[in-house]
Amino acid sequence: MSEKKYQVTIDGTSCEYPEGTPYGEILEAYDRKFQRVSVLVLVNGRLRELHKKLKENCVLEPVDITTDIGHKTYKRSMSLLLLKAIYHISGQENVDKVVLHYSVSSGYYYTIKGRVALNESYLEELKSYMMSLVKQNLPIMKRSVSTAEARELFASHRMYDKEKLFRYRRVSKVNIYSLEDFEDYFYGFMCWHTGFLKYFDLKLYDEGLVLQMPEKDQPTVIPAFAPSPKIFKVQQESERWGEKLQVDMVGALNECIGTGNIKNLILISEALQEANISKIAEKIAGKPKVKFVMIAGPSSSGKTTFSHRLSVQLSVHGLQPHPIGMDNFYRNRVETPRDANGNYDFECLEALDIELFNEKMTALLNGQRVELPYYNFKTGKREYKGEMLQIGENDILVIEGIHGLNDKLSYMLPAESKFKVYISALTQLNIDEHNRIPTTDGRLIRRIVRDNRTRGTSAQETIAMWASVRRGEDNNIFPFQEEADVMFNSALIYELAVLKLYAEPILFQIAEDTPEYQEAKRLLKFLDYFVGVPSEGILCNSILREFIGGSCFDV
Repeated sequence: MSEKKYQVTIDGTSCEYPEGTPYGEILEAYDRKFQRVSVLVLVNGRLRELHKKLKENCVLEPVDITTDIGHKTYKRSMSLLLLKAIYHISGQENVDKVVLHYSVSSGYYYTIKGRVALNESYLEELKSYMMSLVKQNLPIMKRSVSTAEARELFASHRMYDKEKLFRYRRVSKVNIYSLEDFEDYFYGFMCWHTGFLKYFDLKLYDEGLVLQMPEKDQPTVIPAFAPSPKIFKVQQESERWGEKLQVDMVGALNECIGTGNIKNLILISEALQEANISKIAEKIAGKPKVKFVMIAGPSSSGKTTFSHRLSVQLSVHGLQPHPIGMDNFYRNRVETPRDANGNYDFECLEALDIELFNEKMTALLNGQRVELPYYNFKTGKREYKGEMLQIGENDILVIEGIHGLNDKLSYMLPAESKFKVYISALTQLNIDEHNRIPTTDGRLIRRIVRDNRTRGTSAQETIAMWASVRRGEDNNIFPFQEEADVMFNSALIYELAVLKLYAEPILFQIAEDTPEYQEAKRLLKFLDYFVGVPSEGILCNSILREFIGGSCFDV
């Protein structure tokens, strides 16, 4: 009896392969030809792991580490490899808990609780063992168990955050991944085997270690270790507050919601943010030479609401704040630089009239009366409408814009006249001890909700332009974040439970045959971890109101 075969098309070339052939085997020859390493595959548009087997005629689209989904898969699989090594080298009985906290440099920061001596010798032992597993091409196995069985399994492994997470899961089945004798749960797909995981390094940092991994654009290069100490400190402080509130994982948040304690958590979270804003205002008030508060941060950080709330606190300290919008200093549209695709690049520094900005700000600093510009976005031209300003001893300008921390923007202003604030939504929650919530996911969900409400933008459109937004942040914001005088974390520990109810209906509108569907599906799966919370109890001055509506500020 002849073997059944199916036609497979890759990169425009069609061949026949026997039924049951793993997709990974089919892609190997093509990967060698195109010098890439596929970690997942789209099978007739549906994302699949490489151990899955051929069962129909299909078009295969390789997904490698240079894609966002492929890069996440690589990092997730590297985390499994590290965890396997930690438990093997240390002995499971000596490890109480390993926690993946947040990104540091180009990797993940972990801490280990238990009877483990964390030093260079230990790291070398870990690396050596991890490389031995890589060379063996060991399969990363996957099996499906019931949710009840998963809870029992992780309780027996003393992974109690996972056990709590699955108490609130509506799905009946859970996928468990294993590497030899070590098994764990991971949010998302994994690589086929350890042979994919060749590029990594380990670095001691603070009280833990960093698993350093390649960036998307250079998948075989380990970047130089370059931590951001100020960001790290803010993340640590936020995480410690979560621990004090006993809400540091999604399971704990769901438990708080389920037991009716969410109102108190909301009030405490908002009070903590207000206290931090008050401290920033107090620092500024204590520097009488400061006349310009420069606020910058990535998309959907809540910069506008923060500016208003900071202005209120500055008023409490006897100052007279004046908001200045950097958008009003855009060059006329015809003068705007263009990007590599020939489109106007409104996010580059040169899109602003830097000379005009410095001229106006210097005049204000010198006590002169100045007419400020207004940018008409409809006509693409700068106009003047008689908005005059003159500042005195107690006046201070609150300037919000993506280039606020870049001294090239304000090169004529004395350093002592500027106070720089970096704001970002640095999510302090983890899904569980081994699955983190990327800060970019929190910001993307905020933006999907806000843009749909205020601009009528679909979730598909927002997802489609997100890569471009991120590139602008990488070029114009993140390189300057460590130059800030203070950093403010705008993430609220409860917010994703609220955003869930707004984001899910919009994400479900994305059709399966669109390029943005896979990302929408991933975000929907992510939001499914949360028990939803209605927004009625959210304060009108909350940063969250900038996204869901109902703010008392003009945002």
